[in-house]
Amino acid sequence: MSTMFRSLSLVNYRLWFAGALVSNIGTWMQRTAQDWLVLTDLTDDDATALGITMALQFAPPILMVPVTGLIADRFDRRRLLMVTQLSMGLLGLALGLLVLTDTVELWMVYVFALLLGVAAAIDAPARQSFVSELVPPGHLTNAVSLNSASFNGARLVGPAVAGVLIATIGTGWVFMINAGSFAAVLLSLRFIRVAQLELKPVVSRAKGQIREGFRYVRDRPDLVVVFVMVFVIGTFGLNFAIFTSTMASVEFGTDASGFGLLSSCIAVGSLAGALLSARRERPRWRVLIAAALAFGVTCLVSALMPSYWSFAAVLVAVGLSSITLMTTANATVQLTTAPRMRGRVMALYMAVFTGGTPLGAPVVGWVADVAGPRWAIGVAAASGFVAAAVAVVWLIRGRHLRVHRVLPDDPAVATGALPVVGAGRFHYTLQHDGDAAGQTAARERAAREQAARDLGLDEGTATDRPT
Repeated sequence: MSTMFRSLSLVNYRLWFAGALVSNIGTWMQRTAQDWLVLTDLTDDDATALGITMALQFAPPILMVPVTGLIADRFDRRRLLMVTQLSMGLLGLALGLLVLTDTVELWMVYVFALLLGVAAAIDAPARQSFVSELVPPGHLTNAVSLNSASFNGARLVGPAVAGVLIATIGTGWVFMINAGSFAAVLLSLRFIRVAQLELKPVVSRAKGQIREGFRYVRDRPDLVVVFVMVFVIGTFGLNFAIFTSTMASVEFGTDASGFGLLSSCIAVGSLAGALLSARRERPRWRVLIAAALAFGVTCLVSALMPSYWSFAAVLVAVGLSSITLMTTANATVQLTTAPRMRGRVMALYMAVFTGGTPLGAPVVGWVADVAGPRWAIGVAAASGFVAAAVAVVWLIRGRHLRVHRVLPDDPAVATGALPVVGAGRFHYTLQHDGDAAGQTAARERAAREQAARDLGLDEGTATDRPT
């Protein structure tokens, strides 16, 4: 099997991947239906109401973060996922019945969004951590990327199918179909071969375990930087439901199928980005920074597009850059976190990733209402530039990284004494600024090598090699 799909050679991962794909399609169908229900059926294109719905759905990861990660570390993750997935399926069923009986009101959607958020807050760290039990450590980056591909493949199919179904059979049946889709992931969890799982230690009950998770992240500046980047873009940049729905209805005057197609365009890019990420052996900081910059640029370009089809085309690039950023961030956090802490750290990560939405979605929705959806997308573009700046500043100040231009005949180029990139008249070399006085040559060299590894310019071998 090719490098890109190597995790699918494992039976347990194949079972999980298949079940999650079906469930993810249903989830994206419900998200599209819920957004359209709020925006057009229960309000008159009120982006603020849509922002409130999203805020209620994504608030629990912040409010519950002290306990959700500990739950993932303390209990059997497979059984925990069976409970959370069943709960989300029943919530979809109940909301679908309310819509079909024409008794649904906006406040009810708010309540269901909040309850779904509670179930998802418990589900997310367990699901993220469970991937490391399905595959050996050498496959983890690949498995994380394929999970992303599954999620975004579903994102490609789900909204488009939901748009057609909303127009033909109504919103209520979309919720019912989503409820049924959870059976697939429940069956996959039931038939996973427990004896073949890479089981991680279950944390015993003890005092201070919640604080321990916060301290672990606090004492890891590299994780803090990733969290800040994800928070900024997750809060102000990944409000795609607001961007696509308001651009579809307000700017271009399209119906539900047009809205669904825009979501699918983002998914096309996201799927491509996830598959490209699956080819990488390990996450790199240079990819993280480049993806943040690309997200800012593509959002800015999309906001300037004059027609529906040109806007849709640029959304493919928006999806590619955003998912490259998120899969790289996710893999960085999982691969560098101690197994016994992974549930708590991933809970914090998911809280930062989704929990910023209660702050950002109403703000972005308000900007869309007051200034127009193009300005709301401009806010997303700014978030990409800010996230990239945060990482660059940390590399300069935290890793004491400097980039110097040198001539080809410089000894650093001739001897390979420093990691060097470039060709022709000039080369560029990474140098640790020293933090200089009093360090031994070995410590200085180690710092320099670490700086190179941060950007992926060096493979971290015993000697620096020209790249």
